[in-house]
Amino acid sequence: MKSQVKSTTTCAALSFWIKVLLLVLLFFLCSLLIASSILATFTTPKFDKEVIRNIAEKAVGLGREEAFHNISKQLQTVYPQLITDSSEWIFINAGGWMGSFYLLHASLTEYVLLFGTAIETSGHSGRYWIDIYDTLIRGTFQQWSEGTTYYVTYSPGDTIYHPRLSATAVRWKEDTWMLEYAHGPILSSFLFALSDSLFSTLDWLTIYKSMRVYSFQLLRSLFSTK
Repeated sequence: MKSQVKSTTTCAALSFWIKVLLLVLLFFLCSLLIASSILATFTTPKFDKEVIRNIAEKAVGLGREEAFHNISKQLQTVYPQLITDSSEWIFINAGGWMGSFYLLHASLTEYVLLFGTAIETSGHSGRYWIDIYDTLIRGTFQQWSEGTTYYVTYSPGDTIYHPRLSATAVRWKEDTWMLEYAHGPILSSFLFALSDSLFSTLDWLTIYKSMRVYSFQLLRSLFSTK
């Protein structure tokens, strides 16, 4: 009888501390989201989207790996305190499509990354609280905007603007790659970005890799001197 009571007490205590931990984590995440929203609204972006676009345009026509290398090096030259090339290509499943990203910078309010797919894929763009700018390096991208009855085809050198709170149907042809810049409360995009990995593919390793590389970049940006 005593052992049963002790076991019940232990389980109750464990359950209590798990709930406390979850509440603390939720409070922490909500605080970060609020902080990122305030910073995105009242602070000046560290990146110039036109500079990023120009760098991507210069890589059009190059081989895939050469283009990635040149973009990374040029970004590091322009933003030496912000860009790092110590990331890795990581899968992302969201909205029914599958791609891969290479994170070059991330903070509470901005990110810069290479994104694309080796095989054709399509799905829902997601509806974000951030503004996203994609400059196509190679391949073909198609977009069907909400409220229209036609799609638009984009070619290398084109820049696609995804305004916050907008939604589109998107399609990447095989071997399509782009340089992406986003500004706004970045954490607000996480649920969609990780949605398929969380609820469909159950690819916990990809979730871990995504959170690890973002956390590293976030801490780096918080302690950056510039």
